[in-house]
Amino acid sequence: MEHSLPFSWSDIISGGSQVVSRSISAENRAGAAGAGGRAASSLGTARKGAPSVRLAAGETVVLADIEGPGMVRHIWMTLPEATEASPYVLRDVVLRAYWDGAAEPSIEVPVGDFFCNGFGRRAPVTSLPIVVAPNGGLNCYFPMPFRQRAVLTLTSEHPADLDQVYFQVDYTVHDELDDQTAYLHAQWRRTNGTAALGCDHVILDGVSGRGRYVGTYIGITALERFWWGEGEVKFFLDDDGEFPTICTTGLEDYAGGAWAFQDSLRSDPPPNPQNFSAPYCGYPYFSARDDSRASVFATQMAPSHGLYRWHLPDPIHFARGIRVTLQQIGAWQGGLFERSDDVCSTAYWYQDSGSVRRAPLVPAAQRRPR
Repeated sequence: MEHSLPFSWSDIISGGSQVVSRSISAENRAGAAGAGGRAASSLGTARKGAPSVRLAAGETVVLADIEGPGMVRHIWMTLPEATEASPYVLRDVVLRAYWDGAAEPSIEVPVGDFFCNGFGRRAPVTSLPIVVAPNGGLNCYFPMPFRQRAVLTLTSEHPADLDQVYFQVDYTVHDELDDQTAYLHAQWRRTNGTAALGCDHVILDGVSGRGRYVGTYIGITALERFWWGEGEVKFFLDDDGEFPTICTTGLEDYAGGAWAFQDSLRSDPPPNPQNFSAPYCGYPYFSARDDSRASVFATQMAPSHGLYRWHLPDPIHFARGIRVTLQQIGAWQGGLFERSDDVCSTAYWYQDSGSVRRAPLVPAAQRRPR
């Protein structure tokens, strides 16, 4: 059965519907009509009186609780990158989304990784569904439809309080959603350098039913020498067994690049990595030097790489299920070789039927970047 992503330009140019626009922020927590900007500051009423909320260590804050039917159209937020207690705020704080009263979240991802900022560090991203603008403005434009209720939360597993978390959730209500309208899901996984050689990283598994896979963010900290990105991304669809229906030629190819994201294939002088960020693919982050200032000792670190690929003009359809994996394969002058790196990933997909066997999110201590 054909079904579509919940956005088209007709949402903008058509008229006559009962859809109304609303927005939730720290100043209008319920998104009520005519209730924005009422808080008072030293400048008086309605003069930027409550732009942010406090997120204490161990606390969960409800960003939005909305009665449907409706659709979250845009999420913007910004929060500190680090505190004196730890440089890993973006990995310690978790974004969750619950659709239509579900007990388990459909979205459960460290907030940085959801916005393609893994490793607890900020990196500019200029793509269609995710934008990270200077200096840490986190934007998501994935449409998120719901029928009865949407609940978005932030949970802090960070060891210190965050005094200022700014956010805005822009949405519509009274949207007409048919039976094929799909829910957005996102899931984070990590293979923390302990996998046996030849063992593939699992990006997504446990999905049964019908939907469309729409994107991947991958972070790799290279724990071995030489090139790290020869692994193929494999999509096992529906009744696939040992072999997938879709198989890429290599990781940098999957992310739209080629020849190792570098300015030249040479060993002397050392080549320079070339970051880029485009509408559907990108390699926005590379670092081999710790800039967190969390230690007075040596500042070198294992090379870390962040990349993304959005399947928006080319979504991957599945009717009965999907499994996505990434091989850990490297290359040097002697040929290909098996690797065991620190790999994390966020999978994004829409699903309109079936179920998800959720991989539990590990505690913050096990999410700490290398």
